Amino acid sequence: MIRVMLIDDEEDALDLLEILLGQIGNVQVVGRHINPAQAIEALGQSPVDAVFLDHQMPGMNGMDAARAIRRMIPQMPIIFTTAYAEYAVEAFEIQSIDYLLKPFTMDRLQNAVARITQSISHAVFQASRNESPFPAIQCLGGFQIQLPGNGNRVLPWKTKKEKELCAYLIHYAGKSSSTASILEAIWPGYDLNKAKTYLYTCLSYLRRSLAENHVPIRIHKADQGFVAEWDGMSSDVHEFEERIGTWLGSMWSKEEMDVRQYDHMNLMYKGEYMEACDFRWAEARQMEITTGYIRALRKWHMYFRRQDQAALAVDSLQRILAILPDSEQDGRELIWLHLEMGHRHEAYRVGLQLEEAVRHQLGSELEEETSRLIQQTKGKTQWQTP
Repeated sequence: MIRVMLIDDEEDALDLLEILLGQIGNVQVVGRHINPAQAIEALGQSPVDAVFLDHQMPGMNGMDAARAIRRMIPQMPIIFTTAYAEYAVEAFEIQSIDYLLKPFTMDRLQNAVARITQSISHAVFQASRNESPFPAIQCLGGFQIQLPGNGNRVLPWKTKKEKELCAYLIHYAGKSSSTASILEAIWPGYDLNKAKTYLYTCLSYLRRSLAENHVPIRIHKADQGFVAEWDGMSSDVHEFEERIGTWLGSMWSKEEMDVRQYDHMNLMYKGEYMEACDFRWAEARQMEITTGYIRALRKWHMYFRRQDQAALAVDSLQRILAILPDSEQDGRELIWLHLEMGHRHEAYRVGLQLEEAVRHQLGSELEEETSRLIQQTKGKTQWQTP
């Protein structure tokens, strides 16, 4: 049973939402409030799994209330229920899990409840993973070996090269790497004898650290080099690549799409492959994985557009531009979407950010089509979707 709190300054809106949630089933309303401040105080007094929150309320508006809830319970799922579409972008910046425009349909509400279930399941999964008896390999958003128990424990490294050697062997996932290729990748330009000494020293450090922390990664000689193998350990990048392959390969018909898959994909992508590690040998795979994620986001954007889910369409484009801020094609799509939603100010802001990114990162000017579109966001003339 999902326990939810409802916050809205209109009693009629609270009544209707409670009735609809009761028809869905498996949802229990454990609190309903017309005063946001009182609702936030009540959150600390009884267990709540999610909050449905109106935006336009006297005193404290919905965005301020959401921020207060985030400070109090950072992982609380928040669903906005409002008649105003223009706050959707800010709502997603606060990391709300859904944005329901009044009047919303039963199907749309069921989708929001499904998102709550997904969010709760992910939190349970993370908690169980933090208490997992097995270590886990993390390559997205950086590189580290997570140790069993408290999720904040990671394998310590004696040197940066020891960490890079471990990452390099895991990068090749059970395939043998020759000594020459390892030296060229990790100690390029070094004297050969010194480089070999460094390699064997790091191997010694790494094997000892793995053994002392009971990490089941075995490093042994194979052919003319070394190979790493492991059992009972998960690897986030392998799971992500498998999911991306499935999403890009088959799951794009209307009947097969499920917004929970979109949420799960974004939860899995914690950042670039080996992010901020400065491993030159990882750059090709880093680009490949990021490109796959961007392709998937574009597919989802197309789907959300077809389904008239504007807020999610905005979210998918914003995620792309966070990775590719100088992508004029995606920038233009986002500008048009904001214009269609009546968010001229947001459209103009996106245009300015896009112009700055193109000039600073590419050292060039915007394409003529993009410049015309940005000019259009400034005026009050009628516009038409291309």
